[in-house]
Amino acid sequence: MIKFLDLKKINERYEEEFKRGLSRFLDSGRYILGSQVAQFEKSYAAYCGANHCIGVANGLDALMLIFKAYIEMGKLEEKDEVIVPANTFIATILAIEHCGLKPVLVEPDPTTYNITATNIEKSITSKTKAVLVVHLYGQLVDLKNIKDIAKSNKLLLIEDAAQAHGAQNELGHKAGNLADAAGFSFYPSKNFGALGDGGAITTNDEDLAKLIRKLHNYGTTSKYKNKYKGLNSRLDEIQAMFLNIKLPTLDDDNKRRREIAKMYLNGINNSRIALPFYNGSDDHVFHVFVIETDNRDELKDLLAKKDIQCSIHYPTPPHYQEALAEYSHLELPITVRIHERVISLPMSPILRDDQVQIVIDALNKY
Repeated sequence: MIKFLDLKKINERYEEEFKRGLSRFLDSGRYILGSQVAQFEKSYAAYCGANHCIGVANGLDALMLIFKAYIEMGKLEEKDEVIVPANTFIATILAIEHCGLKPVLVEPDPTTYNITATNIEKSITSKTKAVLVVHLYGQLVDLKNIKDIAKSNKLLLIEDAAQAHGAQNELGHKAGNLADAAGFSFYPSKNFGALGDGGAITTNDEDLAKLIRKLHNYGTTSKYKNKYKGLNSRLDEIQAMFLNIKLPTLDDDNKRRREIAKMYLNGINNSRIALPFYNGSDDHVFHVFVIETDNRDELKDLLAKKDIQCSIHYPTPPHYQEALAEYSHLELPITVRIHERVISLPMSPILRDDQVQIVIDALNKY
């Protein structure tokens, strides 16, 4: 069996370090916002090249806390519009909704799957106050022109970097240091995953960071003093410990993912399969390797018969979800087409070359 993602095997590489870390954690007697979280926040900020990192409970909370902080700062208010790609995981849109803001769903580029400057500019109205870009599948959004548009229209620019840990542009700037603020998820299946839920916010804005530190801990300014209606959304100390152990290997893991992606791109040759765009740079960390085909269920079943696990990211576009029924009237043909056709191949840093070749051979015979 070639698993889509073997989390047990991925984390076995750190087993002895995890056990030693767990022993230190138990000995510390400090279980909430202790030394592991402090160490992680410092290390991950430095890794991203950002001035500040605040650990939070999960990726959804990370985005919500950014918006809540901007509302408290008076930079956003309820009903303000936030431009967001229609082609994303529902959490991106829920973060906007939960803060009383209005998501404006915009079509992606059908080649990169990411939001574009052209489509953003066409969607700006007098009520637009922010843009939330998503580095989907691990590929950075091309932010050059988007930054100019945001600046000229006085819009906040926020990254959903939940799938792009370690991706960097041609200048060497990493996800998490490309906009006003960024939200990360450390869900176990991510390139940089904890062994449970976890998330973080990175920013170079000191005032924003200070406010988020209060908001993520009940809005507390000092013990039993609550200035804001905050959340209980803190990165767990034990998850921070796991992340501290795993961070030094993130770049090597991403490098291996790119090697596997290149094998797929060079080896798959089938007119029934459309391969993803990749320019060969470090701007893609291949959280997932997504292909397109007209009959993905047929392909998925065929691969399953050959003991090859695949997944679908994502089978239903957000605006067709019952939870977001108010957006079901929107005409988003590119988004719908992507969601109907995509299938994700096995991708992880522990995949062997021979396993990748088996997948390639199976696809070429489809």
